[in-house]
Amino acid sequence: MPTTTIRLPDDLKARIATAAKHAGMTAHGFILQAIAEKTEQAERRADFDAVAEARYERIVVTGQTIPWQEMRGYLEGHMAGKAAKRPVARKLAR
Repeated sequence: MPTTTIRLPDDLKARIATAAKHAGMTAHGFILQAIAEKTEQAERRADFDAVAEARYERIVVTGQTIPWQEMRGYLEGHMAGKAAKRPVARKLAR
């Protein structure tokens, strides 16, 4: 496994040691877990952004959307456990 050196301010190093001890981990394990969690968060955000961009591009190309009131009614019904017909995207008149 390759080694990476990071420089930590003394106060952060102490905070990490305390937090790791409370978590029942070594400072090393705590730092690795924090880096892994932050990396996963950044990857999920990038995936979310890619989906949003693709959806926006589809709206731009087709001009089709679902009016908010229709979508809201569908979502509220769905959350309440009611069977509801899913709204269909369509080109809206301006």
